Amino acid sequence: MISTHILDTHLGKPAVSVAIKLFAENGTLLGQALTNADGRVSDFGLSEFKTGVYSLEFSTATYFESMGLETFFPKAVIHFYVKDASQHFHIPLLISPFAYSTYRGS
Repeated sequence: MISTHILDTHLGKPAVSVAIKLFAENGTLLGQALTNADGRVSDFGLSEFKTGVYSLEFSTATYFESMGLETFFPKAVIHFYVKDASQHFHIPLLISPFAYSTYRGS
């Protein structure tokens, strides 16, 4: 399973209603979702996934524009490698208008 959440470090709150797309290495769109009230997407609707490289594309510009804020990064794209598809892959994102960071969560 692949999940994510976003924390807006500028506001110190979860980032709500951020559009996220999940892609396979070949660019195929596998799923998309909006973050919930807790800034989370717990499931992209995949019945299964395989070993390989995937990416999550977060629409950060739309999120910040909805609050009247300018941002330097219109999207944050995180590429990650799945070696053991039986594991849960949680990829959090910390954002502010002019920075972002990520890590492998649990």
